[in-house]
Amino acid sequence: MSAPLDRQKAFAGTQAVSPAHHIDKARLSDYLKGHIEGFDGPLQIEQFKGGQSNPTYKLTTPGASYVLRRKPPGKLLASAHAVDREFRIMSALADVDFPVPRPLHLCTDDAVIGSMFFVMTYVPGRVFWYPWAPGLDGRDRAALFNSLNETIARLHNFDPAALGLGDYGRPQGYVARQIRRWSEQYRASETRNIPAMERLIEWLPGACPADQPAAIIHGDFRLDNCIIDLHEPRVVAVLDWELSTLGDPVADFTYHLMQWHMPASQSGAGVGTLKGHEKEPGLPALADYVEAYCCRTGRAGIENLDAYLAYNFFRIAAILQGIAGRVRDGTAANAHAAAMASQVEPLAETGWGFAMRAGA
Repeated sequence: MSAPLDRQKAFAGTQAVSPAHHIDKARLSDYLKGHIEGFDGPLQIEQFKGGQSNPTYKLTTPGASYVLRRKPPGKLLASAHAVDREFRIMSALADVDFPVPRPLHLCTDDAVIGSMFFVMTYVPGRVFWYPWAPGLDGRDRAALFNSLNETIARLHNFDPAALGLGDYGRPQGYVARQIRRWSEQYRASETRNIPAMERLIEWLPGACPADQPAAIIHGDFRLDNCIIDLHEPRVVAVLDWELSTLGDPVADFTYHLMQWHMPASQSGAGVGTLKGHEKEPGLPALADYVEAYCCRTGRAGIENLDAYLAYNFFRIAAILQGIAGRVRDGTAANAHAAAMASQVEPLAETGWGFAMRAGA
């Protein structure tokens, strides 16, 4: 068996732009000169290694660096890759000093680079591709997890209407709709039969928790979707807002909690896990982390935790199955996408385990 993937080496930083995601540099540079104040070439383009869904690029000029995020070219699942929605929510959050890169321009003209894209500021910092943040001492690790907890709680405490996002989603029946949506997306990209997914698709619609008051939710909040300050253990930017909407904040938070239960990947691809690292200095116990979030959001606790975790493991399994579908269709943005897709079955089996704890 080959050695497990070094996630930090494989996913951190940039690389040469892949042929499948080529951008006409001269055409893009000419376009941005007319649409972003102060933009001037010559322009260099690199592609971030870690992008799975929407290809993401670092643009470097003599005066500044930027980040470009685009829809991938080729066959796409319906409603996926909504970079225009990312642009909208990040713009609203930047206006209230929530930690996001500031969006600068949205281009809806596919003719410029071949698909819709937006450009945002480049935020320097660290990205930890292992969820226990190796290299930190206990004090800094504790502070980092406190910052993660504070960040997602702050997001969920916003009044969407006050940020101009009252129509950003349909919060009623959020979890039920998500179950339908990801069941459909899973079917659209299915490559083989996975019994645990079949059982979850059948069980979840009758087991979803009651609606919570609507909040802005990220949809994929985890450490490797955050930029951490270069010198301090705090979140300076939250990335990857493709799955954001209005909905159940507890569903969003319990998605974040999956790191404590994530099945380990033999290949090292997939999604990192805290299993086996529970004794890392400064890593909070799950119960304490939940209590801190509940204190920050005014909750007495989280009911139906097992049902929420079953739903979330089903959801991430369906998301990774979408990556498998893009491998099949030749539109996957990452060289390790096939290895990530191998995690679908263990994720589904973990989800079914929580479903049984919830009474399935």
